Amino acid sequence: MQEMLRTFKGVGSGPINADPEGEKFIDLDHMVQLFRRQVRIVLLFAGIGLLIGVTNLAFATYYFTAGTSILLDENLNRFGNEISPAPANMEADKKIMSQIAILKSSALAAKVVDNLHLYDNYAFIDPSPSMWVRVKSLLKGAMDLIAGKSAQKGDFSNADVRRGTAVAVLLDNLRVEQQPQSFVVDLFYTSTDPVLAAAIANAYAEAYLSDKFDANFDASQRATVWLRARLADLKEQSQEASLRVERFRTANNLTATKGSLLSEEQLSDMSAQLIVARAQSAKALALYSQYKSIVDAGQQSAVDNAATVSNQDSPPLVTTLRERYQTIEKRAQEIEDKFGSAHPQAISLRSEQNEVGRQIYAELKQMTESYRNQYEVAQSWEASLKEGLLQVTGKTSEDNKLLVELKNLERNAEAISDLYKTYLARYQETAQNQSFPITEARVISAATPPTDASSPKRTWVLAGFLLLGAFFGIAVGGWREFREVTLRIGEDVSRTLGVKFLGYLPRILPAGEPDGATERSQVIDIMRFATLAPGSQFSETLRHAKIVADTMLGFQQCKVIGIASVLPGEGKSTVAANLAALLAATRARTLLIDADLRKGSLTKLLNIPIKKSLSDVLSVQPPQYSRWRDTIIVDNHTKLEILPTEGRFQYPNTSDLISGVAMARLLEDARTTFKYIIVDLPPLAPVFDTKAFERLADGFVMIAEWGATPRSVVKTILEAEPQIAAKILGMILNKAELDKLYSYSSYGSSEHLIARYSSYYREHTDMEQDKLEEDKKATFGTDR
Repeated sequence: MQEMLRTFKGVGSGPINADPEGEKFIDLDHMVQLFRRQVRIVLLFAGIGLLIGVTNLAFATYYFTAGTSILLDENLNRFGNEISPAPANMEADKKIMSQIAILKSSALAAKVVDNLHLYDNYAFIDPSPSMWVRVKSLLKGAMDLIAGKSAQKGDFSNADVRRGTAVAVLLDNLRVEQQPQSFVVDLFYTSTDPVLAAAIANAYAEAYLSDKFDANFDASQRATVWLRARLADLKEQSQEASLRVERFRTANNLTATKGSLLSEEQLSDMSAQLIVARAQSAKALALYSQYKSIVDAGQQSAVDNAATVSNQDSPPLVTTLRERYQTIEKRAQEIEDKFGSAHPQAISLRSEQNEVGRQIYAELKQMTESYRNQYEVAQSWEASLKEGLLQVTGKTSEDNKLLVELKNLERNAEAISDLYKTYLARYQETAQNQSFPITEARVISAATPPTDASSPKRTWVLAGFLLLGAFFGIAVGGWREFREVTLRIGEDVSRTLGVKFLGYLPRILPAGEPDGATERSQVIDIMRFATLAPGSQFSETLRHAKIVADTMLGFQQCKVIGIASVLPGEGKSTVAANLAALLAATRARTLLIDADLRKGSLTKLLNIPIKKSLSDVLSVQPPQYSRWRDTIIVDNHTKLEILPTEGRFQYPNTSDLISGVAMARLLEDARTTFKYIIVDLPPLAPVFDTKAFERLADGFVMIAEWGATPRSVVKTILEAEPQIAAKILGMILNKAELDKLYSYSSYGSSEHLIARYSSYYREHTDMEQDKLEEDKKATFGTDR
């Protein structure tokens, strides 16, 4: 039989494990299931977060931020100074950061406090705290009280204390930042009063510009005073240096004309004259030598060379005589050629020619003496110049030694004079800029009272609390999923436990709230729901269990089926009663045995009047097997025969009773009469009764509570009891919430199609209400 059960189920004894290789790394369908299951939790916490956000906004203190923009541009003072070249990026950043530090300084904040008299504004100094601040203050006060610390509060009666507090409040709510890639600095101030925020921002800008103007004026004034004193000192030093130069020149007779010493001019002039004298001496010597050579050669040579002399700087007389000489010679030659040399006229002309030649010679001799005298004079002048030049050169050398010291004195005097001129120009410039009404900054955007609060941002606060609540809901949902270890769908049963899944039994709730007189009848309706609503899914699942039992145990004339669960309270007694009633309604004689000798849950739920019970039959010594039939109670509606038990914990050896010889003989006797014997057994985990009864049962139908029975517990029990696992016909998930099944199953599974199956079910009774009431009054009898 066990081999047949294994063959029918397709597995061996004991549970099987899911194939880990078949799992997807990221199962989107599984993620969708998680979302469906926990979406209500997420929405709930998101709603709570939104509610907290609305409450926070309702009690929050709203802050308004006003801002102004200041341009830092050195070209703004170009009317007073020359335009300076654009600074390097690093230098520009340093300058802007320096100005931001000035804007954040307590000194500038103190000026704003004084200008606006903020120290007298108690709403500014000590604003009323928000609800959360009050709560924090109360908690801090309580902690300080526990720690033995006394709370200290500022004394606002003191003006200095108020002023210091106002400065601190001002700096706490101030924000200064540079606009990217620009020389513009934005100044923002936050306050609960929008008008006050704009006034403080504008006052800050005005105080900053005034501070820069005052700083420039103070710096110029200090520079002017220092330059004035420095100029007086430099003037005195310049005059003293000039006087030292003149005194040195006078003491050493270093007379200067046209920018140079007199000795230097003399040396230059004498050098020029010596050159001229040497040239004249050489010229005179040349002329003298020439004329002397002509004269020394005789008269005729002198007459012959007179033409050469006449072409130089000779007197006009020599030239005239020479021309006359040539004329006479020409005339005499003509006479001789014509009349002969003896002709008296020729003789006369020759005589006259000799006389003219003599005159030429005499004149040349006189010129030779003249040139000799000129040569001698030139030589004397040259010698004199040489002697004078030597004297002047010696004096100039001495003067040059003194001139070096003189030039040092002149350079010192000139340097002091130039420095004096530079400081004088700087002094004039500083004096002009001292009253120049332009600074290097200007306001390009004045602050106006803001219309919308900068904090808290309603949209961001609500979105933040909504997301925070949603994240918390996701965390709670994740925690719930992490703790989700129960059986939810048939796939959990077949894959995790290796047990055939028989179906879902929906949770059965009585109509209306049970109270007193109606409570008992409503419980009985639940115990007979399969017969009262034969078209329901509840009944259909039990029919499936019957078909499986008939298929797996079909060769047996009578089938002993144990209804078991792992944990108490999973509804096995209700399933056993309804399954037995359903079997009896098919006109198959059925016996329902309440084998829970410890509690007798089935008997109590059916409220069966007990005279004798199964416990009495099994505990009689010696056993009287035939007496068990006397304890049977018959349901008149379904003709179901029930063998009740008291379940008062009066038998400590219940496992021995339920598995003993008496129980075996009882079932053996019952097999001859009944077709089905449904045995309601105790749970497997707390007691061993079901394990002891295993050898007497043909099969077991396991009951697990949907969403309550842990998979690991069932798996552990079945692995520890392979004999029971081998006889399990299948498992039913009881008390299932059918409308939630789809969220635990993958898309396309049968759980997603339950809504479409509903047209084949009738989840109500097919009997008239009056007949139901009549049956309730005469439910049980003793006739068999």
